[in-house]
Amino acid sequence: MLVILTDNQILTPHLVCQGCLLADHSGQPRWHHGQLRCGQAIRQKSENQPQQYECQMGFRLANLK
Repeated sequence: MLVILTDNQILTPHLVCQGCLLADHSGQPRWHHGQLRCGQAIRQKSENQPQQYECQMGFRLANLK
């Protein structure tokens, strides 16, 4: 499950990505085969941390399994 992390909130991508020009036809991030296509991976600080990405709009997304 992808979530968007802000300084003090965790949001669902549907709330943010729906207005993004890079989102897919349903207003979700372009997630394909375990990779975010509309952003790039951020290096993990530890193995216990979920994989994080930064989208083209500057938001930070985390893949919570």
